[in-house]
Amino acid sequence: MEAGGATAFWAPGSQILWRYRENAGNRFHIARPVTVVRHDPDLLAVWMAPGTECVKPVLADGTPVHMEPLRSRYTKPRAVQRDRWFGTGVLKLAQPGLPWSVWLFWEPGWRFKNWYVNLEEPLARWDGGVDSEDHFLDISVDPDGSWYWRDEDEFAQAQRDGLMDARSAARVRAAGESAVEVIRAWGTPFSDGWEDWRPDPSWSVPLLPDDWDRTPAHVSS
Repeated sequence: MEAGGATAFWAPGSQILWRYRENAGNRFHIARPVTVVRHDPDLLAVWMAPGTECVKPVLADGTPVHMEPLRSRYTKPRAVQRDRWFGTGVLKLAQPGLPWSVWLFWEPGWRFKNWYVNLEEPLARWDGGVDSEDHFLDISVDPDGSWYWRDEDEFAQAQRDGLMDARSAARVRAAGESAVEVIRAWGTPFSDGWEDWRPDPSWSVPLLPDDWDRTPAHVSS
């Protein structure tokens, strides 16, 4: 986000959108209002509060995507639907230029559950939030530092269905291997104590704007 020739950062407590484009087009099919926790040259950290109204993809008949068999999950027509984020909230951490973000999950009562490495396009910033494209493959990291790949079946199916070519898939896998190196070294953000973070109780739950899918006038990385 550029302002007056200098990079402007969102202040803690600012409310923005975290969005994902669909993998076979330019439309946005995921939009989540979040609150900025920290934003500086090294990190964007945001909080998605429990009960936040979001936009998610569904099949054209309203069937949840995860309920559709994998073989037809990515080929049937889709729509989007407003819904609420269920369960506890999520803290999302993104370092500029990296092709992944790291999400923290807690059980009720703030018992830390796990980190989740979401492989994706590096975030593109605009005045109302950040945009990306999900890359199917993910990594789960337990509190003891052990890790494992997630959604490898979806990653393979997306390639079979033409949503990702071999070159792109190799790039995603390489990004995942780079993330694994960070995990094994227990580098940032895993070593930074974010599991002990708590949201400001004065923060309100951000509202989903009617123009959640608007095209940014200006985008920067």
